[in-house]
Amino acid sequence: MGRRRIAVAAAMVVTAASTGCGIVGGGSPTDNSLDGLSVSSPRFRDEAPLPSEYSCTGQSGNPPLRWSGVPSKQTKSIALVVDANNAQGAAEVHWVLFNINPLTTELAQSSVPRGALQGVTSAGKVGYAPPCRPDDTYRFSVYALDAELVLKNGAELHTTLEEIAQHTIARGRLSAAHIE
Repeated sequence: MGRRRIAVAAAMVVTAASTGCGIVGGGSPTDNSLDGLSVSSPRFRDEAPLPSEYSCTGQSGNPPLRWSGVPSKQTKSIALVVDANNAQGAAEVHWVLFNINPLTTELAQSSVPRGALQGVTSAGKVGYAPPCRPDDTYRFSVYALDAELVLKNGAELHTTLEEIAQHTIARGRLSAAHIE
């Protein structure tokens, strides 16, 4: 897939997520509004700066995250999308993690839960791509899905985002205003 198509897919996820419509593909699999998840981190508060140790100048990998409010009966898996939106309107996806066990409620620093898979980022790599632009807003979005995604590790960005959008039943977000 070309970088232009990846950029377009990333722009779609950022635009849709920022307007409250879900991610790529029009949001929820139903016409009902989505349930809300609570997302937090022991390392930074919502709208506070992302600690530099989780950026491209640090050595810590992904920050630890916690979430709650997952609709237990309907949720078959959890997905995480880390993206950025800058003042120029450019979108960049830094991490796509999917097929997380639905009973999981936290993600440790620098880790991928057992059984979870990762998709390709905007940079064309698999795994957490630490953010570098100090003034961007970074969003850590957690999605409760009504299915496990039938995708392989390293799945293409647009495919992964579309599948997440089609199966989202609840979502929540933790945002970092910039990098400290």
